[in-house]
Amino acid sequence: MTKLSFGAHPYLLGFDQLERLVERTAKSGSDAYPPYNIEQSGPDEFRITLAVAGFAEADLAITMEDRALVIRGRQADDGSERIFLHRGIAARAFQRSFVLADGVEVSGAALENGLLHVELKRAQPEPVVQTIPIRRK
Repeated sequence: MTKLSFGAHPYLLGFDQLERLVERTAKSGSDAYPPYNIEQSGPDEFRITLAVAGFAEADLAITMEDRALVIRGRQADDGSERIFLHRGIAARAFQRSFVLADGVEVSGAALENGLLHVELKRAQPEPVVQTIPIRRK
């Protein structure tokens, strides 16, 4: 049995990128750290919230890489020789990626009470009607 792909169907022209996107999303690890929420804050607005307790603004980086929102965290070593009797607060580095649809842009980010909020907004494209001239050969 052969695998039918999006790009192989005659009515779905140019959807090969969607197939690559689905494959990339499936490969994007299942690490649960840090925990996060995704909520719809308006008709065309979204908010991703990550629990980043113990991370300062300088320890966090937010970038867009090929339609993927990438959030990285790495705490700087404070150099002290602290001795922990119990260490239950995770302080490990992380990278969390979210693939964004075309037209979805990051509108801002804020760190508040150990939560990193990343605001997203979907731009509404204007409808375009185009007449294609027919050439005579």
